[in-house]
Amino acid sequence: MNQASDQARPTPRAGILDIEAYVPGKSTAPAGVAKVHKLSSNENPLGPSPKAIEAARDVAAKLDLYPDGTARRLREAIAEVHGLNPANIVCSNGSDEILGLLAQTYLAPGDEAVITEHGFMVYKIYIQSAGAVPVSVKETNERADVDAILAAVTPRTRIIFLANPNNPTGTYLQFQEVRRLHAGLPRNVLLVLDAAYAEYVRRNDYEAGVELVAGAENVAMTRTFSKLGLGGARIGWMYAPMHIIDAINRVRGPFNVNATAIEAGIAAIRDRAHVERSVAHNETWLRWVSEELTKLGLRVTPSVGNFALIHFPEDKKHSAAAADDYLCARGYILRRVSGYGFPNALRMSIGTEEANRGVVAALATFLKS
Repeated sequence: MNQASDQARPTPRAGILDIEAYVPGKSTAPAGVAKVHKLSSNENPLGPSPKAIEAARDVAAKLDLYPDGTARRLREAIAEVHGLNPANIVCSNGSDEILGLLAQTYLAPGDEAVITEHGFMVYKIYIQSAGAVPVSVKETNERADVDAILAAVTPRTRIIFLANPNNPTGTYLQFQEVRRLHAGLPRNVLLVLDAAYAEYVRRNDYEAGVELVAGAENVAMTRTFSKLGLGGARIGWMYAPMHIIDAINRVRGPFNVNATAIEAGIAAIRDRAHVERSVAHNETWLRWVSEELTKLGLRVTPSVGNFALIHFPEDKKHSAAAADDYLCARGYILRRVSGYGFPNALRMSIGTEEANRGVVAALATFLKS
């Protein structure tokens, strides 16, 4: 393309076209597959709370009205359940939006933000969108390494993005390690704790970040409703010091959480019985899936999320790509994770009993082929 034609249309600013777009997990199987089990997006196999469904339906007759721009009642429901001050909460269109707003607000061109090598891919996208430089650090045993993160901090560092637990590995940092990381950071560096999978963690040495946020000026915790059955509603939230809340409220959209999501979210977070059923189901079947796949000779990264990262043999016949094709043909849709640095692994969301047993049986047959 010549220079004249380049100048004849709007062009993105430098760096935008260097960004690799996020590719979500696929959701369809080849034609002719009788039943599809989508296990590629870490969705809740129990679905949304019945109370959330009812609340969403009740909004239908009022869709002509704008929602409350501050999502006050949703923030109050979150605060009630988690024992927080609603003034220190901001809600968003999925936690992705909050992560992007933090990058937009605290990063300038030439700044640096630190991520881990197997961390959530949207961090890099948002960092680059702000014109900043993503600095990826190595993990140890597929787990964030505090010393490596601290060693990567320079005078240009402005944000540390830490998924805890991490996706797609399912590993986590003990809270004493998170505190050690925070203690080693300059006060002007923002530590973003992405706790999207916090509800599923049942470990005494884990804490999502509430205590750290409450006692610091440079820590923000992000959460989501997606793993509790409202992925389609797109509800996220952040707990942070007031100066961060104030800054984000200045740049977020005025009605960034829609009316249906607000009402469904209020009902969902207060339905603690549904939350506990979801967690109990995951605890039972994550353990079972991990044990059964290990018996088949596959390595499974120990996970505290609602998914398992499955590593395949280093031969083309039984590779992750071959397994993916085999499973897809039988209606089991898992997630390829090559973009996360795992070219020979698949991430499997914990599904229904039928789906979990079906994947294990299919892989047993595949590995014998």
